[in-house]
Amino acid sequence: MRWPWSRGEDDKKITSPTSWVETVKTMNWLSMFTEPRTLIPSLIFTVSTVTGIRLYKSYLRRIPSVNHIKPDYFRRRSLFGRVTAVGDADNFRLFHTPGGRMAGWGWLPWKRVPTAREFLVNKTIHIRIAGVDAPELAHWGREAQPYSKEALDWLSEYILNRRVRAYIYRRDQYGRVVAQVFVRKWFLKKDVGLEMLRMGLGTVYEAKTGSEFGDFEQRYRDAEKKAREDKVGMWTKPTILGRLRGEQPKAVESPRDYKTRHTAAEKQKKAG
Repeated sequence: MRWPWSRGEDDKKITSPTSWVETVKTMNWLSMFTEPRTLIPSLIFTVSTVTGIRLYKSYLRRIPSVNHIKPDYFRRRSLFGRVTAVGDADNFRLFHTPGGRMAGWGWLPWKRVPTAREFLVNKTIHIRIAGVDAPELAHWGREAQPYSKEALDWLSEYILNRRVRAYIYRRDQYGRVVAQVFVRKWFLKKDVGLEMLRMGLGTVYEAKTGSEFGDFEQRYRDAEKKAREDKVGMWTKPTILGRLRGEQPKAVESPRDYKTRHTAAEKQKKAG
């Protein structure tokens, strides 16, 4: 493409303003912008720009809270980030770090996970681990369940301040994101909910509505069954010495039964 100020075929510059105007008037502008050497770079630039914007919006834009997750993300996308706090033994808060270290998180100065608690509360995603129900801590005037502290300590040790990937299913009635969560341990990807069941520190989620397992329900049920048979965690039985001292096996109340019992008692109290 020849611009009005470029050299002509006679290798002479157009220096006269009159010559420049006349050249502009007589130029075939349509052919100039449809020439391959102009059209191809323009198309490449346009496609690259649009692709880059879509890539950023889909995979590299940080999601600060549950309210910023688009409905079409559920059951189709995963979130990668760092666990900043553990609440009960089956939920935690995630600071979304899209792209991880490859995108600069953790080593670029402007891409560091903050530590101020007051900032993190409003800039993190509340995650509820799918498929499992852990023993309840004491709250709302209710007593703590046996092994609730052990379950909380285990989860904190297992994922707190670590990077995890959460495959998101839906948003629950408490504004949390129900998700299957994975963490890397010794180069192996571990299902956090499944490991909790294997440790005997939770039960399979048994609510009538809202249960989420992905494609792993039977694996979860098998893990709980084995933990019961092996008598680990909340399924532990008295040792031989304990039985000689007269200790009796404790009746295990599942988190679901615990909630049902307290809900019924509270309704009866209000009615009375």
